Amino acid sequence: MMHEYTIESKTRQEMINVTDIVQQAVAGSGLESGLALCFVPHTTAAITINEDADPDVKRDLLYKLEKEIPQADGYHHAEGNSDAHVKASLIGASELIAFDEKRLVLGRWQGIYFCEFDGPRRRRIIVKVGSFA
Repeated sequence: MMHEYTIESKTRQEMINVTDIVQQAVAGSGLESGLALCFVPHTTAAITINEDADPDVKRDLLYKLEKEIPQADGYHHAEGNSDAHVKASLIGASELIAFDEKRLVLGRWQGIYFCEFDGPRRRRIIVKVGSFA
């Protein structure tokens, strides 16, 4: 079962919690257990799992990525968003999350984040839910 959701970013770089969206797809799948694949079909956005309790973690991640991979750094790509391509490649376009009893199997402090590196934009996130039985 595949679901597609729209994400609207508001700034050039941000991390948007999409845990509830993924949980919604899992709960509506009719499956008790399985895997949820979250995929971002964009070359300047990514998906990751990280701490959801302290918002400073998101700020620190974005800060460090910007410090190490600045927007202006002598890139050859003409669109001016080379840094976004590099950041998206480092974080990755997908995450695979197990679920059991119709609930995502995440650690106590974990959340699933859509990472925007070239916003603001309207983006898509695809969630494919299936059984591995």
